[in-house]
Amino acid sequence: MSAVWSASRVAVRRRKVQTAVIGLVVLCSTTTVLLALALMSAASAPFERAFAQQRGAHVVATFDRTKVSATELARTAGRPGVQAAAGPYLQATVDIPEQWLWVPSGPLTVVGRSDPAGSVDRVRLLEGRWATKPGEVVVNWPVQGSPGPDKLGTKLRARGVPALTVVGFATSMSKSAGAWVVPEQMAALHPASVQMLYRFTKSSTDGQIRDGLAEATAGLPRGSLTTTQSYLTLKRAFSAVADSYLPFMTVFGVLGLLVSALIVGNVVSGAVVSGNRHIGVLKALGFTPNQVVAVYLTMVAVPAVVGCAAGTLIGDALSQPILRDAFSGIETGDTSIGVSSWVYAVCLLGMPAVVVLAALVPALRAHRLPAARAISAGNAPRTGRGLRVQRGLSGTRLPRAVSLGLGQPFARPGRTLMTMAAIVLGVTTVTLTTGLTSTMVAFGKHGQNNGAAWVNVEAGRPGLDQKVPKLSDRQIEARLRSLPGADLVTARALSKVRLAGYTQPVFANFYRGDTRMYDSDIVKGHWPHGPGEVAAGPAFLNQRGLAVGDRITLYLDGRQTRVTVVGELIEGNPQAVESTWETLAELAPDLRAIEYTVELADGADAEAYAKAVKASDPGLYLLPGSSTNTTAATVVSFSAVFTVLLTVVAALGVFNTVLLNTRERRRDLGMLKSIGMTPRQVTVMTVTSVAGVGAVGGLLGIPLGIAAHRLLVDHVGVVAFPESMKDVWHAPQLAVLALAGVAIAVLGALVPARSAARLTIAKVLHNE
Repeated sequence: MSAVWSASRVAVRRRKVQTAVIGLVVLCSTTTVLLALALMSAASAPFERAFAQQRGAHVVATFDRTKVSATELARTAGRPGVQAAAGPYLQATVDIPEQWLWVPSGPLTVVGRSDPAGSVDRVRLLEGRWATKPGEVVVNWPVQGSPGPDKLGTKLRARGVPALTVVGFATSMSKSAGAWVVPEQMAALHPASVQMLYRFTKSSTDGQIRDGLAEATAGLPRGSLTTTQSYLTLKRAFSAVADSYLPFMTVFGVLGLLVSALIVGNVVSGAVVSGNRHIGVLKALGFTPNQVVAVYLTMVAVPAVVGCAAGTLIGDALSQPILRDAFSGIETGDTSIGVSSWVYAVCLLGMPAVVVLAALVPALRAHRLPAARAISAGNAPRTGRGLRVQRGLSGTRLPRAVSLGLGQPFARPGRTLMTMAAIVLGVTTVTLTTGLTSTMVAFGKHGQNNGAAWVNVEAGRPGLDQKVPKLSDRQIEARLRSLPGADLVTARALSKVRLAGYTQPVFANFYRGDTRMYDSDIVKGHWPHGPGEVAAGPAFLNQRGLAVGDRITLYLDGRQTRVTVVGELIEGNPQAVESTWETLAELAPDLRAIEYTVELADGADAEAYAKAVKASDPGLYLLPGSSTNTTAATVVSFSAVFTVLLTVVAALGVFNTVLLNTRERRRDLGMLKSIGMTPRQVTVMTVTSVAGVGAVGGLLGIPLGIAAHRLLVDHVGVVAFPESMKDVWHAPQLAVLALAGVAIAVLGALVPARSAARLTIAKVLHNE
């Protein structure tokens, strides 16, 4: 083994450039793979781990207490397929008239529960203590961390019920309630429902959840089951944004793996071909065929391990901002967002294994090569096919250096094909990123309405320690319209509403005024215009199995209304719907607007308008605007990073090919120089030898990149891109992309080409 290690170290020192190429290729590939795996891990493992620790409910079911008794519900715990159950718990919905703590106005689900423990849905106490007597309440904290003890003692005041004092903050991965009180308190809250929490023996799919619930509730009075909430819906909501990033990161990770394997195989193949004499010497010295293979595998494993370790560190650093963006603004509950240890293990062990496997096939050629043949073969390349092509091209009007270069790829067709494959993948990446950038730039601009200036004004709310406006809701809108520079004005009210058939409340935005400014946000259907119409984003619709044309029922403050989904937004809050002021009048006619959006006329001074707004009423606050779409910026930024990494990797593959070719053809170069070929002509010949391969690779890579772009933009769960944002390919752009393969080839070939041009005749032929 010591002999193998010694020979491997010598090989590494002799082939410093190839060693560096392998290390850099593995570093870049490991970085892309780790980012993809990190996002995949964070999108599922944290939720499942926290859900299992809390024994989360597979289904939170709500029943009408006037139609079913507690005894009947308790018996459902023993039904076939029910692994465990908790309840029945009395449940009430109280109405919060205005913003309270972080909870917006609207319905709040309160459940009577004596303690946070149990066989299902073990609520985790974050701050304070559990409620032990009437008048006390524990409030659900929906995000990671704790709100801190300073908010304990806050009074919860809702319409028509006694005030409650906050004694604790807790979190439930099942999202079974917005707050909890002792069972004795429930009578004063006028409960209309009873809650049951179920865990089933089979629960991995929506169908199994439906079957389990149907079996558990079989025999109960018809219509007694009013709402249900599956944990799969919560899981999809948890990872919705991360899942939208996952497809393009996976594509880049796979591309990185393929390019890495191709280049490593090319490097080792070239080392075996150009090192025939070295193989013969090793075998003559007594190395067995297996030991020779071990030498070559060790030669690539050493830089692969170093590159893998460095790539893991870089990927870990880059993954943090990605995860922050992917999970910002969602209810993470008790989950801890981070990269699982198995991701690092897969990268640190898997990438070197991929490298060794890629090197195994060419290394086996050294295993089969007899010592005598290896020594006699020397380093002379087999150029018969290349010479025939060069002779054929010599009859054309092409410069001699160009015709000689175009014939060189045919001397080593296998190596040429592997190099072309690396270029094809590089061009695919460039094409994909170009398309993604164009799509995301268009997506980021879709709400800017041809560059018109916008001003967002918020009406102060006591819950946010703001002054209340002196003007009424309608007076504020009229004032904003009357100020110089205003063109279009809309008012927006916000409330939480209950959706029929679902346990968790959702947000509802109600608009009045010049809502045509939002028409561009619709990708299917139309913006709501009349009573009983709503629109929602793709994430909201997908998570609840809804589509344009479906009808749902909204509940607010004891009222209900039937509405139709008339439009699908390009994007939207997964927990929100958009509706009209006429619909709000049917649910909460006294609710006032909290925000006004003003689109200014062409040439209007936004700063002067903002000052006029502040002067008109001290209770009006300007909201900071943002011209940057965070999701678009993140996708474009990391696509650019991946493109640079994979383009460098592809160029390194070309670099290695040209380096091997020039080393094999040192004798030919010396002869050409001896008969008058200039250094400039040597450079042209060497670059041309891969430029043609790059041109073909570019033509093959463009359609692959276009197909990958379409595949990705059609499967982003939180955004529904309109066709105008997908149709980003135009003739000038494609013409430039066609040169990407040539650019990658020239970039990789330039350094070894210039090195070959500087070789002197004496240095090349001194061994002859």
